[in-house]
Amino acid sequence: MGEKKELKELNVVDVVKDIANRLRVDYETENNEICIDIPEDAGTGTIKAMSFSHGVGLMDLNVRLKNEIHFELNQSLVQPLELIYNRESQFRHRFNGKEDAHDINHLESAMLSSNGKYSNMVVLPAKDPICFFIIEINRKRFEEKIGDFLPDMNSDLEALFRDVNGVNLFFYKSNYSLNIARCIEEIMECEHTGFPKSVFIEGKCYEILAHHLRQYIDDSADPDNRKILRQATVKKLEEATDIISAELEQVDNIIALAKRVGLNQNTLQNGFQHLYGMSVNQYIRNERMEMAKNLMEKTDLNITEITYKIGINSRSYFSKLFKERYAMTPTQYLKKLNPKKARTKSA
Repeated sequence: MGEKKELKELNVVDVVKDIANRLRVDYETENNEICIDIPEDAGTGTIKAMSFSHGVGLMDLNVRLKNEIHFELNQSLVQPLELIYNRESQFRHRFNGKEDAHDINHLESAMLSSNGKYSNMVVLPAKDPICFFIIEINRKRFEEKIGDFLPDMNSDLEALFRDVNGVNLFFYKSNYSLNIARCIEEIMECEHTGFPKSVFIEGKCYEILAHHLRQYIDDSADPDNRKILRQATVKKLEEATDIISAELEQVDNIIALAKRVGLNQNTLQNGFQHLYGMSVNQYIRNERMEMAKNLMEKTDLNITEITYKIGINSRSYFSKLFKERYAMTPTQYLKKLNPKKARTKSA
């Protein structure tokens, strides 16, 4: 059993102060931001937090611990709504007092709230890189900002935000979207200081919240009909492009390719359209033309040999595709490169 730490405060800045006190380290503050470095005897890494108006705060935890640690948020009159985004190794959440635990995996997010009976427990494993991003919302203070919009919300979300005292337990996890991933990266890479930094990051927190609420509704749709691209799906799309590049000579058909990366055919096609602006077949054709062009420039292969090398069985079809892409035939391109060798390489 790992070390257990109870964190009595709800505000994320106070939580970091509490952690610093328990780890016996100093913390640094600048405006509304607080930061601590993990001491060597406990591990490595940093924990940062910022607080904003209307009960909104964020915490960025990036650590590697020597021992497993259990963080518990004590029971309180007001339980915040937590949005967690896992950017690295798996960690575990459970409501203390309940047996069920939730593994939050790489590129997954969780939206959760405890209540007065069951507190939040987060278990951080030893030795693995742990990197997650939390947006915390004190719903009682946030009510002033969101109150006018609640009647138009999805009924589940309306109930969640109206539960300002945290009476009901709530937990929902999913793979977070590409838009959320981009917002998090923009926060991590922010070069502003002082007030501009605070305003920029607060704005990004609200942008993440907006994307998360849209995704919660999108998650209720059939997987084949979802419109929001998840970051985990992007990783699988990138895996598909790696397979295409490595196996261009005999790349699988779309159904087989989708199966290899763990996606259905529609998700693969829609993902390529969203990410690359083209279908899978169009992407493969473009890769083949790029490879053909590279082979013409850097090898002594003739056009027929290049045609088969890129996985096309018809020289005339290759010539047609090449001309569509580069506005000249392969033979014309060879002449442009080296008129003297063009006759032998065009054979």
